[in-house]
Amino acid sequence: MPAAADRSGPPAPTPAQTLGPFFGHALPFPDGARIAPDGHPDTLTVHGHVRDGAGAPVADALLEFWQPGPDGRPPREPGSLHRDGTRFTGFGRVPTDADGHYALHTLSPAAPPGRPDAAPHLAVIVHARGLLHHLFTRVYFPEHTAAHAADPLLSTLPPQRAATLLARPDGPARYRFDVQLQQPPNDTPEETVFLAFH
Repeated sequence: MPAAADRSGPPAPTPAQTLGPFFGHALPFPDGARIAPDGHPDTLTVHGHVRDGAGAPVADALLEFWQPGPDGRPPREPGSLHRDGTRFTGFGRVPTDADGHYALHTLSPAAPPGRPDAAPHLAVIVHARGLLHHLFTRVYFPEHTAAHAADPLLSTLPPQRAATLLARPDGPARYRFDVQLQQPPNDTPEETVFLAFH
């Protein structure tokens, strides 16, 4: 018969429960940052940093990007999630590096057909250590400013909050889009707007 546990001393601390990341081995895949076909002349780069509420880089985040093509339509070819270097895939999955930096190579999205009120954008899902649930956000581009006023999301946000969803030009065919997971203590920069889907 096993002996009873000795309870005469102070209780041992409860072990901490690990909360991710659980995606470090299974989800990343080769060329996940390449949505555009290799060598496409209209390829643009979207890059930036993921930072926590203290402003520190999040070195093991994983960002997923979903988007329509330049014609406004999502890819529908079988196997479009696989990289063969010749097709626009409409989907990317990009890890951050030790500095919390990511880079994505894609084509400019267009508004979906029949949706003149929707400004072209990239849909983004953020997975990161310590998040109980992944976060949803969007990347809008400055070239479509005229469409921003009618967009169902951007038009409802105060300008300072809407600015957290806008990529900034950062060189030829390059845009900077940072993800701020929480509001920093000094109130700048703003926490990125995240979306709830019901």
